[in-house]
Amino acid sequence: MSIRTVVVDDERLARNELCFQLEQLDDVEIIGQAGDGLQALEVIDALHPDLVLLDIQMPGRTGFEVARELLDRDNTPRVVFVTAYDRHAIEAFEVNAVDYLLKPVEPARLARTMARVRRLVEPASPQGDRRPALQADDLERIVDLVAQRRGRREPIAVRVGERLVLVQPQDIVYASLVDDVITVVTATLNGAASFRTLDELQSHLDPDVFWRVHRSHVVNIHKIKEIVPWFSRNYILKMKDSRSTEIPVSRSQTKRLREYLGL
Repeated sequence: MSIRTVVVDDERLARNELCFQLEQLDDVEIIGQAGDGLQALEVIDALHPDLVLLDIQMPGRTGFEVARELLDRDNTPRVVFVTAYDRHAIEAFEVNAVDYLLKPVEPARLARTMARVRRLVEPASPQGDRRPALQADDLERIVDLVAQRRGRREPIAVRVGERLVLVQPQDIVYASLVDDVITVVTATLNGAASFRTLDELQSHLDPDVFWRVHRSHVVNIHKIKEIVPWFSRNYILKMKDSRSTEIPVSRSQTKRLREYLGL
């Protein structure tokens, strides 16, 4: 039997790439796509798929909100989360997900996930069995996967003029959100990243090294040149870029900075 599948992601390129990979598998039929959480629920209600491959961060409804709503319905499809974020793995366990895939999805990893789905949707499976597809002993595997992802930081693509430059995360001095554009700065270049939010960029960076010191700024704490006291016991950070850029520290992050400095 074919696994009737709906793919949900607000990024068209991500949907196209995932659909291409699924089409390489003999027993997968892509019956629909959606670009946001609300559209996903409409498509699922209309088509009754066996499986939904679901992004997490989307407009309208998040992937987790969609999955929770599906839990209350009859004939709930199986759900696999496909996301750039590695911090939601345990929450996937709570909403009866089959698996949790990190972008960019590796074909071999996708094939293993589809093998899990196949075992769950084949006719011999009890139709009323709604036990979590992710069992408790899967948590160790998920945690290991997340740890591996965090330990293998991939280059960040930064557009500089007409060029697209790959920047190693450890070379980033800071990143700032200005006029809906995320600017990434190293010691030698300044360019625009393709991420939509600083949260999304941070998910690709080491949280012990890159701090969100202000709602509009993420800094590499190893690239701070000087810490300047400011009014109301706040601080300004002078960074190790070519302009010695000054980054404000928000009041909520000042305590963390003082603790880090032992002040």
